[in-house]
Amino acid sequence: MTDAVPDFIVAIPARYASTRLPGKPLRSIAGVPMVVRVAQRALQAGASQVVVAVDDQRIADALVGQGVDICMTRPDHASGSDRLAECAAYYGWADDAIVVNLQGDEPFAPAAGIREVARALAEDDASMATLATVIAEAHELFDPNVVKLVRAVNGRALYFSRAPLPWARDAFAISRDTLPVELPFLRHIGIYAYRAGFLKQYTTLSRTVLEQAESLEQLRVLEHGYAIAVRMTPEPFPPGIDTLEDLQRAEQWLLAQR
Repeated sequence: MTDAVPDFIVAIPARYASTRLPGKPLRSIAGVPMVVRVAQRALQAGASQVVVAVDDQRIADALVGQGVDICMTRPDHASGSDRLAECAAYYGWADDAIVVNLQGDEPFAPAAGIREVARALAEDDASMATLATVIAEAHELFDPNVVKLVRAVNGRALYFSRAPLPWARDAFAISRDTLPVELPFLRHIGIYAYRAGFLKQYTTLSRTVLEQAESLEQLRVLEHGYAIAVRMTPEPFPPGIDTLEDLQRAEQWLLAQR
């Protein structure tokens, strides 16, 4: 392994419509639209190109002058990865180019984490790479909005779920208020890296039953037999923003950092 960071592209899917938080990319966090904060994080990470894949002119307008490329994409994509595949075709990225999918609702993603997921893919022949962090509190494990994962001894993902994973049968039969220390409870951080060639291939894979049931696009990759490398994040990722309450907490978190 090496500390060198490969060349990588950051692509940010930013969809205007959101069931839980309409107009999410344009929601203000301390006076700055969320999508602009995400783009700034990508630029800080040292990406060779930063592209925001949008489906609404209002998002594109908010990004003018931010030093990023704006790619207008179809509004009907099933997932962020599908949206980025359209970008890959538009820009003609080489099949071996490393593309980091930074979610449009991660306005505080640390630059070190963005670089780490690119490095993880460069050092593994898996089709994708992603990050995880330790779950320390029981309420996180049982929260369906927190995506859990389990991985093999080689560091590759076995499964992702909104359900508690792994299930500590004996310990949880006694109490679900604390977590047994001997088990690796991991929260998935929704950042991905893939080579552009696989990103294009991803769109040809049929949507799967588990992907749709859990509403987790990465399960499409596992169900079709492809590998996902998982690395621990080098720095904490503040939670992404899905609800109005998340947005309010994000503003409080930002103010606390100042």
